[in-house]
Amino acid sequence: MNNNVLLGITGSIAAYKAADIANILTKSGYSVKAVMTKAAMEFISPLTMQTLTKHKVYTDMFEPMAYEDVRHISLAKEADLILIAPATANFIGKVAAGIADDMLSTIVMAAGSAGVIICPAMNTAMYENPILQAGIEKLEGLGYLFVEPKESLLACGDTGKGALADVNVIINTVKAFFS
Repeated sequence: MNNNVLLGITGSIAAYKAADIANILTKSGYSVKAVMTKAAMEFISPLTMQTLTKHKVYTDMFEPMAYEDVRHISLAKEADLILIAPATANFIGKVAAGIADDMLSTIVMAAGSAGVIICPAMNTAMYENPILQAGIEKLEGLGYLFVEPKESLLACGDTGKGALADVNVIINTVKAFFS
C-alpha cells in the first residue's frame, strides 16, 4: 500500500472537519485526494480542500476529461483507502442500495480492493432510524468499516448520538488501517 487516501465529503454541517482530517493526513505523509458531493460544497469550499491536500478536488461526474481516463474508475483504482467523512444518511443509504449517481458514490462502487471507512454524521433520529441501521449492518457485512458517531449537542440543538467522531479518532482509524 502506498497510503493513498481518497477523502469523500458529503453534505453535513460536519464537512468543515474534513479540512482538519485532510490537513493532518497530508502532514502525516499520506497522499490525500478529495471528492465532494454537490451538497458538501454548500458547507465547505473545494478550494479549501485543494489548498490543504495539494491535489485537484473532484466534484463533477461529467467534467471534461482526457479521453484515456475514466475518472471515477482511475480514482478508485489508485486509492488504497476511501474515507467518507462526514457521511450523511443519504450517502450511506445510496451505497447500501447500490446507487451510484454522483462522483463519490460511483467511486465507492468501483472501489475494488480499496478499503472503505465511513464516518456517519447526522441527527440522532436519523442515525437511529432502523432503515439506516439496516444499511450500516449490510455494509459492515460486506467489509465496510464504520467509525461510530459520538453523542453530543448537535447542530440542530438536539443532544444525542450522531455527531461526527472526533478527528483524532478518525485519524487513528486511518493509521490503524494502514498498519
